[in-house]
Amino acid sequence: MKKTIVLVGTLLFSVSTQAQILDVIKSTVKDKTGIDLNTPKTTGSTSSTTNPKTTTTTSPINLGSLSSTQISSGLKEALSLGVNEGVKKLSVTDGFLKNEAVKILMPEKLRTIDTTLRSVGLSSLADQGVKLLNRAAEDAVTEAAPIFTKAITSMTITDAKNILLGSDHAATNYLQTKTQTQLFTAFQPKVKASLGKVGADTLWKNIISKYNTLTGQAVTTDLNEYVTTETINGVFKMVAEKESGIRNTPAMRTTSILQKVFGAQDGK
Repeated sequence: MKKTIVLVGTLLFSVSTQAQILDVIKSTVKDKTGIDLNTPKTTGSTSSTTNPKTTTTTSPINLGSLSSTQISSGLKEALSLGVNEGVKKLSVTDGFLKNEAVKILMPEKLRTIDTTLRSVGLSSLADQGVKLLNRAAEDAVTEAAPIFTKAITSMTITDAKNILLGSDHAATNYLQTKTQTQLFTAFQPKVKASLGKVGADTLWKNIISKYNTLTGQAVTTDLNEYVTTETINGVFKMVAEKESGIRNTPAMRTTSILQKVFGAQDGK
């Protein structure tokens, strides 16, 4: 009986001691973390301690702050810059001849002349013929800038927003569609004068004459029309290159209107 009492006393003391220790642990946890272990967990709605998943969304393009007039001005400025820089590059010696993107080749209908001349040892004559076509373009293109600028400034851009949000060359393509005919009419006399100035017209008469003698044919072509078209197309290629640069490279937007207008299309 005495042993039983002692055992019970020992157990009670042990339980009491454990309870005190547990209370100390709970108190320490509450002091250090603010968590009260005496408060039972609820099974209802609980606040999550994990960060919710975030989704990245692309902000819609906001052209609302830009008027059609502002967009049109920005597009025209980009085109004008392209013309001025393009003409500057093309008007130097070899500006056309050494630029594979715009180099003027033998007219397609005269390609057989090129082959024939080379086959009979007149390669230098064929090369000179191509060279002078490009020299005429390099000379004539110096007159292109004011002609192009006039076409740009007088052009009414009826759907400026769609052009702004279009392809890399959308404005250039629009300009070409709207002004090609008037540019050709205004530029053709300049090319004709340049063909005579560099001697291309005289040389080509000689080339065609030799070919006709060798083959018994009577080939002719309008070099003025051909070089005019190719020179204008060369300028358009340079303008398209500049437009693409302004659209895709913020550092190339060198004026406030370019920064404002093309900055709005960056997220397209």
